[in-house]
Amino acid sequence: QGQLVESGGGLVQPGGSLRLSCAHSEFSSDYYATGWFRQVPGQEREGVAYITWAGTTMDYIDSVKGRFTISREDRKNMVHLQMNSLKPEDTAVYYCATRTYGSGSFFDASRYDNWGQGTQVTVSS
Repeated sequence: QGQLVESGGGLVQPGGSLRLSCAHSEFSSDYYATGWFRQVPGQEREGVAYITWAGTTMDYIDSVKGRFTISREDRKNMVHLQMNSLKPEDTAVYYCATRTYGSGSFFDASRYDNWGQGTQVTVSS
């Protein structure tokens, strides 16, 4: 599988916005979905949102619904995560990942087999 590279993280004040991007170095027809996860030190990696590559099925965890939007940019093999109304509890390292099958929870990190290196998002005044 190709390499995944995240970008767009940074420091933002509460209520602000950031747009994360996940670049897939090459697209594989085996890709079933790309997901965004986040992790705080000492805690498990948490699934935030996902989008499928066949069709456009997407979903979010409850804590980000209405604030985050996931989208695909097919011509550039990129997946974006637009994050609005950010809160201090959104602070984490954000990762994108791909999976090649559709069974099991899309918010389960163990179902994904290709990961980026992560990008830090800090929400603080």
